[in-house]
Amino acid sequence: MEPEQQSSQETSKKAAKKEAGKAEKLRRKQEAAAASAAASGVADVSIVGPDYLAANYGDVPIKDIQSRLVSGRVWTTVSSLTDELKDQTVLIRGRAQAIRAVGKKMAFLTVREKGFTVQCVLTVAPDLVSTQMVKYATAISKESFVDIEGVVTVPPEAIKGASQQVEVQVRKIHCVNRAATVLPINVEDAARSEVEIEKALEAGEQLVRVNQDTRLNYRILDMRTPANQGIFRLECQVTNLFRQFLLNEDFVEINTPKLTAGTSEGGAAVFKLEYKKQPACLAQSPQLHKQMAICGDFGRVFIVGPVFRAEDSYTHRHLCEFTGLDMEMEIKEHYTEVMDIVDRLFVGMFDKLNERCQKELEAIGKQYPFQPLKYLRKTLRLTFEEGIQMLKDAGVEVDPLGDLNTETERTLGKLVLEKYGTEFYILHRYPLAVRPFYTMPCPDNDAYSNSFDVFIRGEEIISGAQRVHVRELLESRAKECGIDVKTISTYIDSFRYGAPPHGGFGVGLERVVMLFCALDNIRKTSLFPRDPRRLEP
Repeated sequence: MEPEQQSSQETSKKAAKKEAGKAEKLRRKQEAAAASAAASGVADVSIVGPDYLAANYGDVPIKDIQSRLVSGRVWTTVSSLTDELKDQTVLIRGRAQAIRAVGKKMAFLTVREKGFTVQCVLTVAPDLVSTQMVKYATAISKESFVDIEGVVTVPPEAIKGASQQVEVQVRKIHCVNRAATVLPINVEDAARSEVEIEKALEAGEQLVRVNQDTRLNYRILDMRTPANQGIFRLECQVTNLFRQFLLNEDFVEINTPKLTAGTSEGGAAVFKLEYKKQPACLAQSPQLHKQMAICGDFGRVFIVGPVFRAEDSYTHRHLCEFTGLDMEMEIKEHYTEVMDIVDRLFVGMFDKLNERCQKELEAIGKQYPFQPLKYLRKTLRLTFEEGIQMLKDAGVEVDPLGDLNTETERTLGKLVLEKYGTEFYILHRYPLAVRPFYTMPCPDNDAYSNSFDVFIRGEEIISGAQRVHVRELLESRAKECGIDVKTISTYIDSFRYGAPPHGGFGVGLERVVMLFCALDNIRKTSLFPRDPRRLEP
């Protein structure tokens, strides 16, 4: 070994030995201070200099969250924290929703994960929690992500500020990622119900009310509320139940293009764009292509996908983009076969939502109180003429061959509820003049059509019908509705080669959830709504 290398190694060993000596001296000093504090019965174990419990708290270094290793630690979800875990040590991760210090020796943290909350407690105690640890915890900004390890305890009284009725006695707390110190809206404010706000006003107290536009501007924060967690988890179940029911009924899921050469519904409510120097549109529905799939011998098909409508509707129930749940099927004899599917699909869906989504419905109802939907085991069916007669009998003037407006739909819904005890019903045999060009006319009266709408709480959610499958009649109807047949020539041509009688329906996912939960605005059920005024976030 070279003399220089030997000298360098000896110097390194001496330095290491010196550092080890310093560390050992500090450890003994800390142990002595802790023992002295414990012997004197003093709870404050803080000392001058470094905290010997420092490893139990602090910000997690970025290198430790870059998928560096798999530790094998077992994580517990906040929603599963119950009294069955009493006295057990758990490891949880969530957001610091609320932080409250009680002097220098105690602090409470409300930790939230996926809408569920638990109260975590830090209490200064020898060898467990230091004052520095409490101080660190109270300085964490709201909405930061934290990892907490602690022991589950069951308090003698109910916990009002958390969903879980247990506490976690904190032993370790580490901040994974810090949120900005000042937030544009507080989640607690966004989660507050109108009932709470009104009660506070009556008591002379003013609480923060977060309006709809502010919520949507800061949707990332708004969607963290328990109600929004419930809404969009419920929405997920609606899609799953729609898909599973139809798969069990021998339907095939297909995917249709959203860029089209012409309109699928007629009218001017279409987004136009240039497609490789050709005029094109965003699909108003998958209508034409799902019919073409029936012509291609799939028999029964369904689609879950985006739908675009360019109409300037500034209402509580219209969007420029929504998620469409569409189906199409061969008909053997009568369009009521399609209504039979609607009946069984939605009654079964409502049953399962009430059964499987109780926690979600409870969270939604806490912020937006509502009564459960009333529906019959066998869905009520009325003809359009019967509906018009009910309105006339109630003194409502309405065009017998015109469409129903929002007000008359609601009035009819109230009349149906009073007479039949249901908020879910089907109205069929609509006037042909108010239906799309591809709707089949009635055989006994061509002023009417083999079509139907479905209503929840007095508002339309589904539009369906038997389709025209005869090319000559289809072409004639398109021209009557002012559609340039050249723009839908491939669709028209599909019926040249033989097509079975068929029908189907389309329903907006967001509208189903809005009305099932009796919400007042469809923007509450659209994760990132697109309306005539909103293109962000």
